[in-house]
Amino acid sequence: MISSSSSSPIPVTNALSIDVEDWFQVSAFSPYISRARWDVLPCRVERNVDLLLEILARHDAKATFFTLGWIAERYPAMVRRLVAAGHELASHGYGHQRATDQTEAAFKADLTLAKTVLEDICGLEVIGYRAPSFSVGEANPWAHDTMLETGHRYSSSVFPVAHDHYGAPDAPRFAHRLPNGLWELPPATVRARGRNFPVGGGGWFRLMPYALTAWGIRRINQLERQPTIAYFHPWEFDPGQPRVETANAKARFRHYLNLSRTQVRLERLLVDFRWNRIDTTFSAQLGGLQMLPVGTPNTLTHAHARFTA
Repeated sequence: MISSSSSSPIPVTNALSIDVEDWFQVSAFSPYISRARWDVLPCRVERNVDLLLEILARHDAKATFFTLGWIAERYPAMVRRLVAAGHELASHGYGHQRATDQTEAAFKADLTLAKTVLEDICGLEVIGYRAPSFSVGEANPWAHDTMLETGHRYSSSVFPVAHDHYGAPDAPRFAHRLPNGLWELPPATVRARGRNFPVGGGGWFRLMPYALTAWGIRRINQLERQPTIAYFHPWEFDPGQPRVETANAKARFRHYLNLSRTQVRLERLLVDFRWNRIDTTFSAQLGGLQMLPVGTPNTLTHAHARFTA
């Protein structure tokens, strides 16, 4: 049993999320690995997702799995396993293309295809979406309307930080309803010295001491009285994955840093704080919407009415 760094868990339920993509689909590696090679490279995502399902079950925690349609098509049994375990299935798009690299029409086609693939596999309505690399912001203001048009009810696609690959540092830090009725649910940040600092997972979770992450989440829970959203990737729990030696030094540093420590740190996080799926954690904002069987009478009509009232 992993010991907690605090006397008892903080009595706020946070949201845990997993971006289901494989090691060769990471945006930072796109200049070095062509999409044409995806089908011939060794996939490790199923092994890594099953590891995460085991960890979550051991700690009685639930999560939202933002899953690529490309992955779901190739591993439908894995998708069904995570749904059967009580986790939320959400969309990460189909082909892991940044929203900022797509036209509005291409973005809509990608979301529609991914949602169709995921729902055909699990038989449940997919209501959440996260853009690859948090690539939604001022450069594509139409993106949120497209999400709503394609049947999504919330997004976790805007990261309110300054970053060289993504970010909207002036965006709201907490859950907020957009003018079109869609909810945007950002990953966790702490405000200090006039800027936002990420404390919700990803590369920062592996780079910074665990104590800093715990301090940030505790501060948000206790002082700002808000739940946080943390995010991880299956490949972050796989120190034995193939190395992309042709990638530049920055990409390799960010990707491979402390992979051997991620599991231990996640298990501490699961002990120190309470975690659940996004749709459950934010059920009040979402009007109680959760994944329902596809074809449930009036599901989308009632949902749209709640968001546009």
